[in-house]
Amino acid sequence: MRNDSPVQPDRREFLSATAAAVGAFAVAGSPSAKAAPGRSGLPESATATVTLGQSGLKCSLVGMGTGSHGSGQASNQTRLGVKDFTRVVRHAYDNGVRLFDVADQYGSHVYLREALKGLPRDTYVIQTKTHAVKVADAKSHIERYRMELGVDYLDIVLLHCMQKAEWPALNAGSMDYLMKAREQGLIKAHGTSCHGMDPLRIAAKHPFVQIDLARINPEGAKMDSQKPDEVASQIEEMHNAGKGVIGMKILGEGSINTPDRIDSSLRYVLGLGTVNAFVVGFESTAQVDDLLARTNAAIAHIKQQA
Repeated sequence: MRNDSPVQPDRREFLSATAAAVGAFAVAGSPSAKAAPGRSGLPESATATVTLGQSGLKCSLVGMGTGSHGSGQASNQTRLGVKDFTRVVRHAYDNGVRLFDVADQYGSHVYLREALKGLPRDTYVIQTKTHAVKVADAKSHIERYRMELGVDYLDIVLLHCMQKAEWPALNAGSMDYLMKAREQGLIKAHGTSCHGMDPLRIAAKHPFVQIDLARINPEGAKMDSQKPDEVASQIEEMHNAGKGVIGMKILGEGSINTPDRIDSSLRYVLGLGTVNAFVVGFESTAQVDDLLARTNAAIAHIKQQA
């Protein structure tokens, strides 16, 4: 489910690009010129293989998140305990889910290690996140994360929860190390998860961002803006620039919880044509089955309307 030859930004050039991106935002306060617009084709099913932009990484359309109400090294998923956490992950995997989102903040690394034990490493994609800002801390995190997850390499590492437009300058050390780690084969791609429109706009422009984890749904629930179209425009810019876009908060961290609203959100996100994949924080096998079925139904609905 992965490609070993992703398109790579040059580590020696990214600092100048950082200044240019932040400067452009400060002057214009709006997106830079877009690449030629385009839409991704609608996947055939919830577990169809998709490509994350120009990163070369491939995974399933639907992924599993492990950070529902996650903080302080715990989340709704880890609170299930190792046995039930493993049951949900293996059920998802057995039904075609090949993307798993974890984070140090959620405490879910060791849980996922146990859940995926014995499965071929090249059949799934692991995405994790770091709050490191300095080179030494980022290096320590990557070493620890690999140990906690029991893997030789990490597929995707994101700068976690960027809240300021100046995030590239504030995280220059960690960015430099992550690019070096990618060159060494310790990680396959890097990027951001953003909390706020200003950092999201910068992420849409910045060459460091190969993958972005973006909050998106039609209700503006738990999003960077309560105006979905405002967020969607930045996601479109990322998509057109060749960045991989992974959606999160598709169900507003559980606040979008009735059948009609869930179906509406899935149709909206899939209909954008700019979200490569998305993760949902499953807490039971029944939720896995329901979401996969609803995603398949949403795909069929969109095709019928075309």
